[in-house]
Amino acid sequence: MKKILNVLLAALFILVITACGTNDEENDTASENAGENTAETEGTEETEEPVEIKVGATSVPHAEVLEQAKPLLAEEGIELVVEEYQDYILPNQDLSDGRIDANYFQHIPYFNSEVEEKGYDFVNLGSIHVEPMAVYSQNITSVDDIPEGTEVIISRSVADHGRILALFESQGLITLDADVEKVDATVNDIVENPLNLTFSPDFDAAFLPEAYDKEEDALVAINTNYAIEAGLSIAEDSLFVEGEDSPYPNIIAARAEDENNESLLKLVEVLQSEEIQNYIIETYNGEVVPVSESN
Repeated sequence: MKKILNVLLAALFILVITACGTNDEENDTASENAGENTAETEGTEETEEPVEIKVGATSVPHAEVLEQAKPLLAEEGIELVVEEYQDYILPNQDLSDGRIDANYFQHIPYFNSEVEEKGYDFVNLGSIHVEPMAVYSQNITSVDDIPEGTEVIISRSVADHGRILALFESQGLITLDADVEKVDATVNDIVENPLNLTFSPDFDAAFLPEAYDKEEDALVAINTNYAIEAGLSIAEDSLFVEGEDSPYPNIIAARAEDENNESLLKLVEVLQSEEIQNYIIETYNGEVVPVSESN
């Protein structure tokens, strides 16, 4: 009997040892699996942060166009932050001071004049669209009916003067000195003015729609972005408008040190893409024209 009991105890001891070994192996395996899962989880969580670029823009159409570009840039790992402005002065000042990475509001002659006059170390990264300049009047409904001595209200920005004067010359209202490049023309370069039009550069561009509302008998040359904001339509409200061959595309400007910045170059690429160009065409009905359409 004692012998049988010893055999049973030995068998029981072997079973206990085997069970413990199995549990240890299972625990080791579980620990290894947990470690692998943790490593995989940590690897998944270590995704790259998107690159942020801050771009200054006037509200219409520039900021609206940039909003359309946001999801396309997000797919490229770029987070676009749009800083809106209501004037033409601060966007370049803030770009120079490093408060923004680029801006989108100005045409090439204005860009060149700002660089020359203020010494900004900027580069033009690419053209995006053209906003045709137009002339409006409350009471004058035809070029043929413009009275002698009519006041012409224009922006005080000298960079716009050549553009406006060339527009008046295209209508046969004035003649400019043939020896002066139209883009550089000023009121002093008018050699023929049969109607004795008076050109008054007394307003910041943002206040030209207000001048249009108040000066009912005047002609007012309004930058298209401000005309759109004021609810004016080139097709329905303007007296005459710049042609499709306008040499005044709006650009993306950046500091010279960022000339090869990959994120900013990707911004230009997206803004020149077919998707964004189609958005511009469909949204602005000819009041804003993509670069490919204007060339």
